[in-house]
Amino acid sequence: MEKRELRVKALPGYEEEIGRWLWCLEDVRRTIVSEMAGVSQSILDTKMDERQTIGSLLYHIALVEADCLYEEVLVREWDPEILALFPVDSRSGDGSLTHLEGQTMEEHLDRLNTVRKVFLSHFQTMDLEDWRKPRVLEKYDVTPEWVVYHLIEHESHHRGQILQQLRQLRNEVKR
Repeated sequence: MEKRELRVKALPGYEEEIGRWLWCLEDVRRTIVSEMAGVSQSILDTKMDERQTIGSLLYHIALVEADCLYEEVLVREWDPEILALFPVDSRSGDGSLTHLEGQTMEEHLDRLNTVRKVFLSHFQTMDLEDWRKPRVLEKYDVTPEWVVYHLIEHESHHRGQILQQLRQLRNEVKR
């Protein structure tokens, strides 16, 4: 068995510290994408108990990332091409995640990849001063550094939900 090296690296093309945080963000995504390989449409769309579908979680992850980019980092209107990736609100009237089904894994991955590509592109020219410069919003002030921290935390949380549901659904299929 080959010995693994577990350490954080900086994504190339970014200021070193920013690149390290972005590497962490990408690492969470790598796990989700690798675990989703070969997942059937049925598994994507199955609603267990009162929980949301895996497809709904993937949609939500992408939407929150785009929202954080435009509303908190760039503080500007959304790019129309990105906005078009989200034809339905992430939450229903009662505050729960909107139930989505029928979108293929390819559609979910394309959405996640497109948003991430745009997200990362905005950090390539960012220096540490801008990274830590608060964006003054109506209800709070927020730095890009905190936004990336929050997205790592957010996606990690949902990764856990997705992986738990995948295990349960795969075990039910084996029975």
